[in-house]
Amino acid sequence: MVALSGNRHSLRGDIVFTFVLIAVGYLAWLARDVLIMLYVSALFAVILTPLIHSTARLRIGRWYPLKGSRALLFLLLALAGAIAAYISFAIPPVVRDLENLSGSIPTRVPAILARIKSLPFASHLNMAQVTQDLQTYASRLAATTLLSIRSWAGKLADVAMGFILTAYFILEGDQAYRWSLSFVPADKRARLEGVLERAGVRMGRWLLGQGSLMLILGVTSTIVFASLHIRYAYALGVLTGLLNIIPVLGAAISIAIVLLVAIFDSWGKVLGVAIFYVVYIQVENSYLTPRIMQSRVHLPGIAVIVSLLLGFAIEGILGAMVAVPTAALVALLLEEYLQQSATGSMAAEDAPARDMH
Repeated sequence: MVALSGNRHSLRGDIVFTFVLIAVGYLAWLARDVLIMLYVSALFAVILTPLIHSTARLRIGRWYPLKGSRALLFLLLALAGAIAAYISFAIPPVVRDLENLSGSIPTRVPAILARIKSLPFASHLNMAQVTQDLQTYASRLAATTLLSIRSWAGKLADVAMGFILTAYFILEGDQAYRWSLSFVPADKRARLEGVLERAGVRMGRWLLGQGSLMLILGVTSTIVFASLHIRYAYALGVLTGLLNIIPVLGAAISIAIVLLVAIFDSWGKVLGVAIFYVVYIQVENSYLTPRIMQSRVHLPGIAVIVSLLLGFAIEGILGAMVAVPTAALVALLLEEYLQQSATGSMAAEDAPARDMH
């Protein structure tokens, strides 16, 4: 009877645990956007914390002017200043050219149509239909732009919230980290803490690797744009390097922007930009990204590529941005808890055989 009662209580506990697990999983699915934002913010806080600490160690004599939260404030102000300087440098020429273009559209449209007619396949096109389609597209452009502005406004609000959460995790993350570790049994806490510390080091190295890729693309694209005499060559080169923080899609956005600028000058510039991007993307995807990331985060090249694809498939741009540091964390956890556990099990199995001898 006692055994039956014990089995009944065990079965009841398993059922309750299963239902609780399902409920928690369902709630996590409903709040997945918030949880993803929290995870990404915490991850970037871990990545940026070494940079904050390095900034805080700067000193003038015996005085540390950027100690504590002042280091974070200094970096935020430096970032805001860099963005303001870039906008003041890049936007005025674009606005001036757009104003000139809006006044010359009636004379430019026939020239564009004449250029289209000169293409080899243009004889199969109905130019009257093409003109009508262009007019229809122009009439719908305002509504599309309004919807895009609303969509981007929501994205910018998410980005702002992500910055706030990242700053909070940097300032108060140590307390949250200790509180989270308090739920782990004391005998296993030191082991997990060691793994997380090693993961933090690898994530910081990922930031250096990603910065290297951004710098390489920014410099090479600026040189190519200046050589081709593309308008706003230096501004576009900087933008191209910055957008490279978004894997895959960042390069596509850069291609679209630069090709849109080049198409107003000549087809030769369009061809030159297209050739450059095709060559660079092949070099980056097959050589630069695997080699640089492998040396920084100690992941095989195929693991870097697969993690980028999975991150993009799961959460789009945001998932691709954090795919590699997440893969580094998962790899360390697997190495610590699966590989070493398997090694320990094999050693335990070999022990009786050695005792028999």
